[in-house]
This record gives sequence, C-alpha cells and structure tokens, in this order.
Amino acid sequence: MNISGISNKSFFGKLLRWPLNLIPPTTVLPILQGRLKGKQWITGSSQHGCWLGSYEYDKQILFEQTITEGSIVFDLGAHTGFYTLLASTLVGSQGKVFAFEPMPTNFKYLKQHLQLNRISNVTVMESAVSDTTGIDYFELNSSSFQGQLSSKGTLEVKTVSLDHLIAKGEIPKPNYIKIDVEGAEIKVLTGAKNMLMNAHPTIFLATHSDELHKQCLDFLTSLGYKIKPIGNKSLEESEEIIAFY
Repeated sequence: MNISGISNKSFFGKLLRWPLNLIPPTTVLPILQGRLKGKQWITGSSQHGCWLGSYEYDKQILFEQTITEGSIVFDLGAHTGFYTLLASTLVGSQGKVFAFEPMPTNFKYLKQHLQLNRISNVTVMESAVSDTTGIDYFELNSSSFQGQLSSKGTLEVKTVSLDHLIAKGEIPKPNYIKIDVEGAEIKVLTGAKNMLMNAHPTIFLATHSDELHKQCLDFLTSLGYKIKPIGNKSLEESEEIIAFY
C-alpha cells in the first residue's frame, strides 16, 4: 500500500500523518511491508514512509523487480540506508552492497541500521562520490536529504571517483547503481565513465534540475544506454529514471 502517495496537503493526508508526529524519533520499529518487512528502522532517521514501507514506492518496487540475487550494488547517496538495506536483502548472502554517504548524521544512522539488522554483506564508505578523488566542501541543509557538494559548504568531506576506486582494486565493478546525490549526478557519471563503458551496470538515477536531467540523459545515451522514466511522468518530466544496456 502506497501510504506515502497520499498527499500531505489533503485533509485525509493530514489526519493520517498527525499521529506519526507523536512517535519519539529514537523509536525503533519494524518495517511494515515490502521486501524489508520486519527489518528494524529508527523512526527519526528519515521519513515515516521508510518504516511504513511506502517510501518512494514506485522506485522501490522497480528496485525489487530488477536487482537479482548474487549481484553487486552501489548505493551512492545512501542517506540513512533504506535502499542499502533493500539491496542487501535482494542480493542475498552471495551478493555485496557498497554504500556511500558523506553526511555524518546520515552515516551514523546508516551504520546503526546495518547493526540493528545484523547485515554482513554491506561495505560503507563515509565519502561523497564525484569526478575526482580528494577533498571537497559539503553544504548542509535543514533537511538531511538535501546536503550537496558546494564551494559554499562548511563541512569538509572526502570525495571519490568510482573509476579511481575500481582501478585501485578497492571495489569491484557493479551490476547495479543507485544514484541520489543532490546535484552531483553528472560528476558521478563522468567519474565512472570507464566503468560504465565496460561493465554497463543498470542505473537508478535521481536528477535535481532540468539542466542536470538533460546532461545526464545525453551522457548516458552517448554511452549506448537506453533510458526510461520511473513512475507515470514522461522521460522529460520525470526526476527519476532507470538506464540500462
């Protein structure tokens, strides 16, 4: 059931959400539906849709239908770990997940969720994925979802490029990549160009402006990728796409 799809501006949506505000943020609850049903989740770490099991419902369902057991998945912009946990469950004991998250608070929750659920097939990296490996600045936002690499930032973070890590043998080539990096999308893709050309992983990509959306589509198309929107919007209007070879 897509509870998150009920508008928070409607009377019913407001009525439905009101009791959720009474839940202390440190409360740990089981996820109620989907492939993560029964997994433990810290309610204050993200949206209530996570433990309700309805977070990004269309994307979540497509994720479940696409990722296969034994695969290698990269979660770029892992936030507090919803897709990390989902990928971990889908790939099983023979698969592996690599989760990248630069924001300290998110990274703390990410590690706690892995510990709460006794996850052993995930490697976490406290870094921002970009087109270079080094140090950059990160701009924090009032929402934990919206931090981004920026020269205006005050938080110094480590950056990594996927091609560099793969060339050094620190990570394997992935079968699937989830990218939600709040404006650094094209940097991530250009920093992974060699891997994308050779390994052709399926990509779940969130874009955060019309210009970036076009840049990413043009870049992926130039590498031979086919692209479809996630959800009911057209490819041009959708902020979520899946790219596949």
